[in-house]
Amino acid sequence: MIQSLTIILNALPDLLLGAVVTLEITAFSIVFGMIGGSLIGIARLSPIVPLRFCTRAYVDFFRGTPLLVQIFMIYFGLPALAQSIGIPLRFDRLLAAVVALSLNCAAYISEIVRAGIQSIEPGQAEAANSLGMSGLQTMRYIIFPQALRRMIPPLGNEFITLLKDTSLVAVIGFEELFRRGQLIVASTYRAFEIYTAVALVYLVLTLASSQFFSFLEVWMNPIKRKRPSHTKLTSS
Repeated sequence: MIQSLTIILNALPDLLLGAVVTLEITAFSIVFGMIGGSLIGIARLSPIVPLRFCTRAYVDFFRGTPLLVQIFMIYFGLPALAQSIGIPLRFDRLLAAVVALSLNCAAYISEIVRAGIQSIEPGQAEAANSLGMSGLQTMRYIIFPQALRRMIPPLGNEFITLLKDTSLVAVIGFEELFRRGQLIVASTYRAFEIYTAVALVYLVLTLASSQFFSFLEVWMNPIKRKRPSHTKLTSS
């Protein structure tokens, strides 16, 4: 038992460095995924039929195929396709990982955005139009701010899922948390202890992320934010 703890403690600094890389890649991917997913989600509500068809095909493809396959397609497939037609293309591991995770994440976020926008009562858009607001102004000032509050819980779930999915980029040799664990196992031959430590680090990251999004949900909801003061006033 003491030996196992010693092995975990010795490996912990290297695993924490891997955790920092995991958070970095998650942050990049969620930002690009949010941008792309918001645009795709809004485009899915467009009256333009070809645009709706293209975005629906995008969402169906990235939600209907494994993320691992998408990583291989981007890191190995795209350069091979480009080189076959005479274009010298090569992806850096970090770039390939961020691109694959962002594209996959955008497909799921687009559905969250679409559902969030559709959850707002149509009467609010009609009222905004009656006040002379354009469609863009209505979306920016009326619809999207309200929808964003309703999107926070599913967006938190998507962030946590993405955080765990970063472990898949280990297949292309990118040294994030899981890959660091693999390398330590290869040198120490203590798989159980190291992978247990890796799992615990992921658990800490996901629990912290869950708490952050719970706080964000309360902070963005004026009713929940005022509830403690109201309760204190009532009790007094």
